Amino acid sequence: MSFRTAEPALKDVLDGIAAGQIQLPDFQRGWVWDDNHISSLIASLSLSYPIGAVMFLEAGGVPFKPRLFAGVQLQPLPNPKTLVLDGQQRLTSMYMALRSGQPVPTRTEKGADILRLYFLDMAKCLNPDADREEAVISVPETLQVTSDFGRKVDLDVSTPVLQYDQRLFPVALLFDIQGFMAWESGFSAHYQFAPEAMQFMQKFRNEIWLRFQQFKVPAIELTQDTPREAVCQVFEKVNTGGVTLTVFELMTATFAADEFNLREDWDGRRERLTAKHDVLEAVDGTSFLTAVTLLASYRRHLTYKTAVSCKRVDVLKLSLGDFKALEAVVEQGFRRAAELLAEEKIFDERSLPYATQLIPLAAICAQLDDRTTLHGVKRSLLRWYWSGVLGELYGGANETRFAMDMQDVVAWIDGGIEPRTVRDANFAPSRLLSLQSRLAAAYKGLAALLMKHGGRDFVSGTPIDINTYFNNAIDIHHIFPRAWCEKQKLPRDKWNSVVNKAPLAASTNRFISGDAPTVYLGRIQKSKQVPPADLDEFLRSHLIPVPALRSDDFDAFIRLRAASLLTLIEQATGKAVSGLDSEDTIKAFGAPLTP
Repeated sequence: MSFRTAEPALKDVLDGIAAGQIQLPDFQRGWVWDDNHISSLIASLSLSYPIGAVMFLEAGGVPFKPRLFAGVQLQPLPNPKTLVLDGQQRLTSMYMALRSGQPVPTRTEKGADILRLYFLDMAKCLNPDADREEAVISVPETLQVTSDFGRKVDLDVSTPVLQYDQRLFPVALLFDIQGFMAWESGFSAHYQFAPEAMQFMQKFRNEIWLRFQQFKVPAIELTQDTPREAVCQVFEKVNTGGVTLTVFELMTATFAADEFNLREDWDGRRERLTAKHDVLEAVDGTSFLTAVTLLASYRRHLTYKTAVSCKRVDVLKLSLGDFKALEAVVEQGFRRAAELLAEEKIFDERSLPYATQLIPLAAICAQLDDRTTLHGVKRSLLRWYWSGVLGELYGGANETRFAMDMQDVVAWIDGGIEPRTVRDANFAPSRLLSLQSRLAAAYKGLAALLMKHGGRDFVSGTPIDINTYFNNAIDIHHIFPRAWCEKQKLPRDKWNSVVNKAPLAASTNRFISGDAPTVYLGRIQKSKQVPPADLDEFLRSHLIPVPALRSDDFDAFIRLRAASLLTLIEQATGKAVSGLDSEDTIKAFGAPLTP
């Protein structure tokens, strides 16, 4: 990778855009500058103020599909010599306003679509004390500014004579030499070649028009040998004011060069994936490409013993052939992953502990195919999954773990040793008290495990399935209500932790209100006609120590339920939790959590 620096004339850049020699890579988003931004840019150019460097990529290296700038229409589409990586908004604004000869499709500050043409107030431009931005006049395509619902014309520049009278110069003629000369001659003739008018026009030519002709655009041009991953990284560094370039956007442009519309393909695939599985709302286009890359890399590993990797650089090297060969099986892998998670009571994106863990899970399911339905295989998959969640191993940079788990889990299912993620997973008992919100993966994981354990609603006694989850607005609520705990001045780290929470219907939470358990349990029994024995059964389904709850014994409740939750974690991960009687545990809970 190498680069050049240059300062091409603005006129040459705009001519290159008009001729299709300078184009945009297809991943660039649409042009979005508003009317005020365009006026301000014209004012800066008229003063020879710097407007920032642009970045070009020499065409012919990375096979991006190009597209013309807004306002350029050429048939057939020429091959570009240069692609614009940074500066699209500025260059498009300048081309549309100064070179295209068309009304500029822009928008107001409030986002309303408008068409505008721009003029320079010549007298204000030549007045050193005038605000230059006020010298740039924006008018509708009708060339009339009106008020009173169009009944009053405040400004009319619809004919050259009216422009001459008001000394308003159309910026669209700045780079149209024949148009400029004709307008200049018309201006002089309009004033009957009076010396004052001739001198005024000459001063405008020398001090304003000439600045536009001489304006240089600082440019950095990356050469043809720049690799795709470098383009992605450079774009992200320089395009701080625009939309972050994702791997998906780059691959969309790359595949488009082979006439494959990745965005259209993904839009249809996403609709299929989320039609029955809300949890797959967490999967974006980049995640899908990463899963395809992971599976492709794993299968190459099986054949050629190459390393398994799905880092960004690997995704950017994914061929369209590999994508087409694996897209269907990976899509099915995501469906199988969603079905597996639904059995674990993880139904939607909000309840999903780690969106990132879906990537290796889907790739593993794609590789295992129908074997994912076998009981023993499913048990192993779930042990790995819950080890990742409760061991909180998917919270950082994960591509290395994706590759590791892809190999380890399949090999384990085929009779190998436990995956490193299972071996690495560890859960400290005191961690229960720091799980305070659903921002933590383990917090959401424990809520799902409680639902899977058979947690039944306190009032209805209904177990939670996919229908009751959505229909009854199931969420994680306090068992000892917050208001009561705060009134008793109980420690927040305990009453707001996952130990004091359970998945309940929104209506049940409202019925519990802020009362002590002895009060709201009695109210449930009386008002909702729930026999005490049945209510106790509902409570136990959430691993709630019933005697402690019924006696409002908060401390005993916290210790006993914490011990039960740790047992649930052990069952999910297949590993014993250590430190149940450690000093740290005794300090946190006031006693050991041993049975």
